Amino acid sequence: MNTLNIYDELKNNPYPGRGIVIGKSADSKNAVTAYFIMGRSVNSRNRVFTETADGIKTEAADPSKLSDPHLIIYSPVRVLGNKTIVTNGDQTDTIYELMDKQQTFEQSLRTREYEDDQPNYTPRISGIMHVENGSYNYAMSILKSADGNPDSVERFTFTYTNPLNGIGHFIHTYKANENPLPSFEGEPKKVEIPNDIDEFTSNLWNALNDDNKVSLFVRYIDIETGKATSKIINKYTKTN
Repeated sequence: MNTLNIYDELKNNPYPGRGIVIGKSADSKNAVTAYFIMGRSVNSRNRVFTETADGIKTEAADPSKLSDPHLIIYSPVRVLGNKTIVTNGDQTDTIYELMDKQQTFEQSLRTREYEDDQPNYTPRISGIMHVENGSYNYAMSILKSADGNPDSVERFTFTYTNPLNGIGHFIHTYKANENPLPSFEGEPKKVEIPNDIDEFTSNLWNALNDDNKVSLFVRYIDIETGKATSKIINKYTKTN
């Protein structure tokens, strides 16, 4: 698989939907993840990321404009011990709760399927990072309909052991900006990961379509110490 420039990938797709990047910095020091959300409707765009005790959550930027919290208000990132969970929906909580009961990442996702937003049937994309005692591995998952047919659920899990320096994988919800929105196809795309969190955050944000981008979260986790550094960018400002 060719290694792609993620900024070019984003610039060439005005609406990839929601996206997860997980990988390892080029200097081998950090486990890296990024999660972004985009929106075409007023309800989808009316969101911000805010920090929580163990990750982040989405909130309405303007609560008076929130018409339907279903599928847009959730916790994209949560931390369970030495594991960081990143998803595009409330399956974050499913993974957290079932892994806390000794089930695996893949087992926990067998209890879920694609989103109930016909005719798009948006896939559920998820990732998990395991950083412990200087070692690091990660996995990614997509749950999707069978080419838009809701009668069948397709489940794919991709695992990455001893990730290569400067390499990550990128998965997003939509293949193209069409109606209905076609689901992502294939395995996660191999992309380059830089050393600097500020550089990565800025370049990702600038590459996202200006009309559709909503929020971006980036986290670098020191593989030796487990210390995390995070960045959040919100297009919209939260109001009371």
